[in-house]
Amino acid sequence: MGDRFRAGDVVRTVHHDPPHHTRLPRYARGKTGTVVEPEGRAPLADARAQGIADAPVEQVYAVRFAARDLWGEGDHHVVLDLFESYLEEA
Repeated sequence: MGDRFRAGDVVRTVHHDPPHHTRLPRYARGKTGTVVEPEGRAPLADARAQGIADAPVEQVYAVRFAARDLWGEGDHHVVLDLFESYLEEA
């Protein structure tokens, strides 16, 4: 199975508020960014935090966001490591 996204792809984070732990920061939900690079596969942290021993393994991506898009101000960028299930094509 290949990576769903490639460096340079524009992606949008899912906009959800699950009733459990998630590694997708609230400030980044529903925001658009650019994939910097895939960073390897890891067990989905959300499932692990719920005690699911056989958590699905997903690709993690470094995704770059303009600070202005996240917080309404700032001239810098922020890079977040995000699981594939947090992302969709923009």
